[in-house]
Amino acid sequence: MSASRHGIDLLPVVTLLAAAVIAAPLFKRLGLGSVLGYVAAGLAIGPFGLGLFTDPSAILQLAELGIVMFLFIVGLEMRPSRLWGMRRQIFELGSVQVAVCAAALTAAGMAMGERAAISFIAAAGFVLTSTAIVMQMLEESGRLASPRGQKIVSILLLEDLMIVPLLAVVSLLAPAHGGTGTTQAGGAFGTVLAAAAAIAGLVAAGRWLLNPLFDLLAKARAREVMTAAALLVVLGAACIMERSGLSMAMGAFVAGVLLSESSYRHQLEVDIEPFRGVLLGLFFLAVGMSLDFGLVAAQWPWVLAHVTVYMLLKSLAIYLVARVFRTPRDEALERAVLMAQGGEFAFVLYAAAAAVGIIDARQSAVLTAIVILSMVLTPLATTVMRIARSRRRTSAPGGFEGPPDVTEAALLIGFGRVGQIASQFLLSRGYGVSIIDTDVEMIEVARGLKFDVYYGDGTRLDILRAAGAGRARVALVCVDAPEAATRITEVLKATFPLLPVVTRARDRIHSLDLIHAGADVQVRETFESAMVLGAAALQRLGVDAAAIAELSRRIRRQDEQRLQMELVSGLAAGRALFSGDALAEPPRQC
Repeated sequence: MSASRHGIDLLPVVTLLAAAVIAAPLFKRLGLGSVLGYVAAGLAIGPFGLGLFTDPSAILQLAELGIVMFLFIVGLEMRPSRLWGMRRQIFELGSVQVAVCAAALTAAGMAMGERAAISFIAAAGFVLTSTAIVMQMLEESGRLASPRGQKIVSILLLEDLMIVPLLAVVSLLAPAHGGTGTTQAGGAFGTVLAAAAAIAGLVAAGRWLLNPLFDLLAKARAREVMTAAALLVVLGAACIMERSGLSMAMGAFVAGVLLSESSYRHQLEVDIEPFRGVLLGLFFLAVGMSLDFGLVAAQWPWVLAHVTVYMLLKSLAIYLVARVFRTPRDEALERAVLMAQGGEFAFVLYAAAAAVGIIDARQSAVLTAIVILSMVLTPLATTVMRIARSRRRTSAPGGFEGPPDVTEAALLIGFGRVGQIASQFLLSRGYGVSIIDTDVEMIEVARGLKFDVYYGDGTRLDILRAAGAGRARVALVCVDAPEAATRITEVLKATFPLLPVVTRARDRIHSLDLIHAGADVQVRETFESAMVLGAAALQRLGVDAAAIAELSRRIRRQDEQRLQMELVSGLAAGRALFSGDALAEPPRQC
């Protein structure tokens, strides 16, 4: 009796994980990127490789959730004000690029002998760029948050929105089967109306329901429930959008935007991130498995011609549109190469066209193969472009491109009595501050005072990454609990050794722990308070300011010397003698 009869057959899962674990790091090490690694692994284990999987479509349907979760995380970074600021790029630049590309590819299809309707459907599907591939490559190169990356994201958003009118056009182009044009138009109008209602419902839920829900769950302090709630929000929004005729990815993006102002933004991001990474890798594996080698081999001249013509024409159209919008030549070329492929929404469009009789099953399979080949070729094309660019920069100094803008100069962990005062120094000088805390009541009060404070546990590396530790120029650790402050300092310095960490200390013993943890600056709250109190008392007794300042400098110097002695010697007697912040001996009178 086989082992699989006693439970779940884990062999397919193990095979998929092994393929991903082997191929992705290998291809990334070779400079080809993890996306191409996943696709190559899918080709190897799919029905036209080793034949370990025979139904890639089933895997592809599940793996599309990776795109959904990716768009949710992107939405978390797109606050409504920021999205509104990108409206020209989304609607003007995106619309013009889609229209020009669709016209060029439709004309090319008709020139190659296809009927107008088929040429338009093939072109429209190819115009919808692969969100998963482009986003993944932008993220791997660290350019997702850069101005260049944000322009590409805005165009991708417009293309995702275009799936709704394109599906409506498919229904209008369908051969008549007893229905009237009025009936088809009514169906298209109903689809648009349902989509608008779904978006309105999500906006209402995000504005009035989601934050109270997460407040309630955070007070329960059950981490697994927060993770379940995050998945519920993402998948629920995706489900609502899909049922209304929109794409699941668009629903997740809208949900992310609605939660971008939430105090739980960072916590949601790290809860979703592991699922997103695994499922997105699975999506690329499924894309590789879906490539029908038999079909490509049988019609390779036709398939190769269409892939070549479509990718070259789309790249040329994207480049020309970018230049018309006064995009620098180098940026326009990068966008043209990066967005030259068809995308996963083409599969949806071609399936809908086949269902209503515009194209037959064979044509749908061929068009799908064309899109998949273009997805496979894009990482190769970007690698070639990157190599050529690096050689050009090596031979021509001055081509250095600076890092993307850092929007948050400081990361502040703990927004209690100390953190609130410390943040005022930074904010008053115009520095952006990312603030996280775990006290729900404190967050609510701070948000009421217009502070951008987010829920997050600073002892977790994933939370620190999501809050911007990798981009910050300084970190302030202002939490109350000494153990938590030490742990946060250790995590920050171990992962970001060049990041300056300024830490609040409870007393001398805690200061020693923080120094051992790697803190660049540790400030004892009791010592500083005692220094101010002592100076104020002398001032009231008539001692002049210069004498008080000199005495303060001497006390600080003595304290620093004793602190260094304890740090070096580690004598237990030192800990007993200098309990708290008491001085070892009274200073001489001045």
